[in-house]
Amino acid sequence: MSNTLPEKQTGRKAAKYRGVKCLNCSHPLDLSDVYCSYCGQINSTKKLSLGDFFKEFLSSIVNYDSRLRYTLKDILFKPGTITKNYVGGQRLKYANPFRFFLSVSIIYFLLQSLITTFSGNNTFVNLNNNDPIAIEKDSIITFNNLNISNQQFIIQDSLKTINNSLIAEKDTIDAAKKILPFKPKEPKEITYYSEAELDSMSFSDRLGKRFSLYRDFYTEYDIANPAKALDSLKHKNNGFNRWLYSKNSSIDRVKENPFGFANYMLGKIPFFLFFFAPFFALFFWLIYSKKKYSYMEHLIFIFHIFGFVFLGMLILLLPDLLIGDEILTGILFMIIGPIYFYKALRNFYMQNRIITIIKFLFLNIVFNVSVTIIAILFFAITAAAY
Repeated sequence: MSNTLPEKQTGRKAAKYRGVKCLNCSHPLDLSDVYCSYCGQINSTKKLSLGDFFKEFLSSIVNYDSRLRYTLKDILFKPGTITKNYVGGQRLKYANPFRFFLSVSIIYFLLQSLITTFSGNNTFVNLNNNDPIAIEKDSIITFNNLNISNQQFIIQDSLKTINNSLIAEKDTIDAAKKILPFKPKEPKEITYYSEAELDSMSFSDRLGKRFSLYRDFYTEYDIANPAKALDSLKHKNNGFNRWLYSKNSSIDRVKENPFGFANYMLGKIPFFLFFFAPFFALFFWLIYSKKKYSYMEHLIFIFHIFGFVFLGMLILLLPDLLIGDEILTGILFMIIGPIYFYKALRNFYMQNRIITIIKFLFLNIVFNVSVTIIAILFFAITAAAY
C-alpha cells in the first residue's frame, strides 16, 4: 500500500467547500469528489471570488491554447489526419472544427476589411482651405538634390501658382457652361400598372413589372419614402411593396459605394460556406458509402478543409500586402490547395491513388458546379437584404 498522501486541494476545490450534490446538474456526489462525474463541474459550494474567477478564466485560456496549438499544427501539416484523429475519439486534443472554421474565416474577413479601409484611399490633398484642389498621389513631384530649407518658399510659390491656374480654369469652365445652350433632360415616360393589372399577371411578370415601375418612378421623382411613393402610385401600402420600393435606395448605395457592397458580400461568405457544407457532404456520403463513415464525419472533414483554406489565406494576408499583389494566395488556390485536398482524401479515406484521383476530380467538378448555383441564390438573397 502506498504511503503517498493525496494532493491537498485549496481554494474552491478544498474539502470544506464540497457538497453531496452537483450544483450544475444535481447529480449525487461524495465529499471525496473534486469534480462532478456527470458534467465535470467543480464540486464546490464556495461563493465565486474575484481571484477564483480569474484563475478559472486563465485556466480555460491555457486549455484552449493547447487545443489551438495542436489544431493549427495538424491542420497545416497533416491533411486528413486531423479529421481521422478527431473522428477516432481525440476530441479534447483539438478545437471544435465548426467553431474553428467560423472563427478563422471571420477573422480573415475582418482583417481584409480593415486593410481595404486603411490601405490608402485618400488620393487627394488639400492645398487651399478656401478652395481645395484635388491632386492625385501619383502626380506628386519628387525634388532631388535640393536643400529643403532653401527651397521651401520656392515650392510654396509653385504650389500657389498651380492652384491659381486651376482656379482660373475652373472659372472659365463655369462661365462657358452659362453661355453654352443647355438642353434639359427629357422626362422619362413611365409605364403605369394598377394593382388590379398587376394581380392579373403571373408571379414573375408581376414582380418584374412592379419593380420596373417603382424604379422608374423613383428615378423620375426622387421620392425615397416608400409610403409616400405608394400613395402617389395608388398601390397597396403593405410590407412587401414598401420593401420592394426601398430597394431603390439600396441600388443607389451600391452605385455610390460599390466597395462597401463588396465588403458586405465578402463578410457573408463564411456563413454561405457554413450552410453550403452540409449540401456538399451529401456527395462525400454517397461516393464513400462503403467506408462506413457517418454523414457527420464527412461534414467534419469538409470543415477541416475549409478551415485550412481560410487559415492559409489569413497567414498569407500580410506577405501579399507587402508584395503588393495576391500572388501567394493565387499559389495557395492553384497549387497548394488541390495537393492538400488530394492528400487529405488519401489520409482520411485510405484508398489507393487511382481511386482517390478519380474521386478527387469528381468532387472538384461537383464543388464548382454546385457552389456556382448556390452562390447565385445566395447573392440574390444577400443583395435583397442589403
